[in-house]
Amino acid sequence: MIRLPLEMRTKKYWKETAEAYLYLLPAFVILGMFSFYPVVKSIYMSFFDWSLLRETQYFIGLENYERILNDSVFRTAITNTLRYVIGYVPISIALGLIVAVLLNSKIKLRGPLRVAYFLPWVTSSVAISMVWRWIYNQHYGLLNMMLAGLANVVNTVVEFVTFGHMTEVWQFANPNWLMEPQWTIINIVIISVWQSLGYNMIIFLAGLQNIPHELYEAAEVDGASPWQSFWKITLPLISPTTFFISIISIIGAFKLFTEIYVLYTGRPGPVNSGMTIVYYVYRNAFERYRMGYASAAAYILFAIIFIFTLVQMRASRSRIHYGS
Repeated sequence: MIRLPLEMRTKKYWKETAEAYLYLLPAFVILGMFSFYPVVKSIYMSFFDWSLLRETQYFIGLENYERILNDSVFRTAITNTLRYVIGYVPISIALGLIVAVLLNSKIKLRGPLRVAYFLPWVTSSVAISMVWRWIYNQHYGLLNMMLAGLANVVNTVVEFVTFGHMTEVWQFANPNWLMEPQWTIINIVIISVWQSLGYNMIIFLAGLQNIPHELYEAAEVDGASPWQSFWKITLPLISPTTFFISIISIIGAFKLFTEIYVLYTGRPGPVNSGMTIVYYVYRNAFERYRMGYASAAAYILFAIIFIFTLVQMRASRSRIHYGS
């Protein structure tokens, strides 16, 4: 945008500028009401003992932050969230890249397959969680039914091969996936990877299709194998795409809430095994009505995400290659 010197700004210039800001005014009003004001208000509330159950609020400074950092439940929430991030982000990125590479090649039904992989991303997280709640059900869930059927097949084959000397090598235990704490984060990681796979695939596809095909032809002439072409050409040239997906995935992972709330019917998993930072904020804000305390927890979450993003940006600075 070219800014004219003050002495060259005519009446027409000021009129056009005023008209432009009038067109932008509705957007500014909406952003101010639903974005800027809540941000400022929540910062203000985080320094108060602010409860919705009483009219008077008391200024307590940094006491909310001190209480949160000394709360064992919050430390559990941080641990669970980090476990989820570590499990979800690398798997979702790797699988998204693999599927994108496969669907970028000349295979049959490439278009329908892309649509099929992308559908979970545009489906409601609540609906997806309800479906997976049925899949994980101990008594009539699809997962246990498939594992029980597989166990029967394996035992039948072993019995046939050994002429009846071995009749049962796999005793199916019928695990209760939703009530055993050790499965909670794994359950959520599986759901999240399945849902986000299509989004990562589409973004990677856009990056792959921007790579000039001549580079692969030149590498083939020089005798490079497909793996060498992928390692030396594809990965460096899609590094900006990978960086974008990793940032978005990490930020989204730290905001995990819906899947846990629906999958465990309003509970943070058995013995707080699914307690995440966002769930911790929700519990204090909308179950205990401690809005000041919840606001402080939300800004601690913001600080964690900001630090992770900053570290990732600095660590990836020398590894990202823009342009061909």
